[in-house]
Amino acid sequence: MDASQIETPVAAPPLAPRRLIGVIGLTLALAYLVMLSGTWLQGQFLSDAENRPIANDFVDVYAAGGMALSGAAASAYDWPLHKTAEVRALGHDFPGYYGWHYPPPFLFVAAVLALLPYLGAVFVWLAGTLAAYVLTLRCILQDRAGVFVALGFPAAIWNVTAGQNGFLTAALIGGTLAALERRPALAGVLLGLLTYKPQFGLLFPLALIADRRWLTIAVAAAVASGMAAASALVFGAASWQAFFHWLPITSHRVLGEGVADFDRLQSLYGLVRAHDGGETLAFALQAAASIAAAIGTIWLWRSRAPFDLKAAALAAATLVATPYVYMYDVTVLAVAVGFLLHYALERGFTVAEICGLAASAALILVFPYVRTQTGLAAVLIVLALVMERARAALRVTAPARRLA
Repeated sequence: MDASQIETPVAAPPLAPRRLIGVIGLTLALAYLVMLSGTWLQGQFLSDAENRPIANDFVDVYAAGGMALSGAAASAYDWPLHKTAEVRALGHDFPGYYGWHYPPPFLFVAAVLALLPYLGAVFVWLAGTLAAYVLTLRCILQDRAGVFVALGFPAAIWNVTAGQNGFLTAALIGGTLAALERRPALAGVLLGLLTYKPQFGLLFPLALIADRRWLTIAVAAAVASGMAAASALVFGAASWQAFFHWLPITSHRVLGEGVADFDRLQSLYGLVRAHDGGETLAFALQAAASIAAAIGTIWLWRSRAPFDLKAAALAAATLVATPYVYMYDVTVLAVAVGFLLHYALERGFTVAEICGLAASAALILVFPYVRTQTGLAAVLIVLALVMERARAALRVTAPARRLA
């Protein structure tokens, strides 16, 4: 055979960035599905070996909803009474306690879920909030790759296993930011709904005031006020009295005594307490971090930085500004990653971004096996990547402004 007739192998074309992101996300999502299926078959997820519902964080929502339906909404904040309702909801006792710490408007959601059988309510809760979260990331990336980013984001698996509200929080924060430029009134509605977890709304007023988003602020305030009034009307003023009565008690038990384990708190406060630091030192450092996050937010939102980077920074900084944040809450970081990816896909990725995003994903995945604040480390990495992009973008636009 003539040497000229020998076909030389042709290298396969590299995957386009969007497709590569989708492949990675889908691979991770399938791995989570296999893990969840295995743990369910072993009686360690949703139901145990005796086919009884397993207690996790969702039981506090379901029990509170049942108490609200029975006309005892205020009793949901009473720890002993609420624990009794949790045992009744599951049909068996369990060690520990899952507390109900949410403002009364969230009782509307809990009451609707309590109309269903327990396991059915778990499925509806997780499936419904997952759908909202996936749709939000799809809107942020403006591409179906956002679906796979959402499903494959590492914190998603820990939110599912806990039966928690990380998907809902991420959907509200991401939806607020995604709608802000074109649909400011919708952004205000979503931000008003975020008051179900008020600790994650601390930086939003600063950003919106800095960027003069008055309509969004007005709508958010109206929605929050309306929900508060509606909950007082439906569940009674006593529900708000109980909430404010038990709030400092809960804060002392969780942040002061660490009854929920300081290792699980993914905040600077949690990091200090988990490594034997005192409460005063922990609060001082957390306050410094919160102030730094607030100053950085105001500066960035007053600047000419691209909106994607402003949104990404705000989503990440939201997780830094509060001492009360758990790994399921780190699902919100998917919003920051989504906006950063949308920005980088149009301009190309840096080596630092590729390595940093991979490192942050790995840190979240190893959470159950490392007794330190890996979620906080992941948040800080993503925030640093976003701020570096913002610095570079502002440096490029500065000469143009001077010439103008």
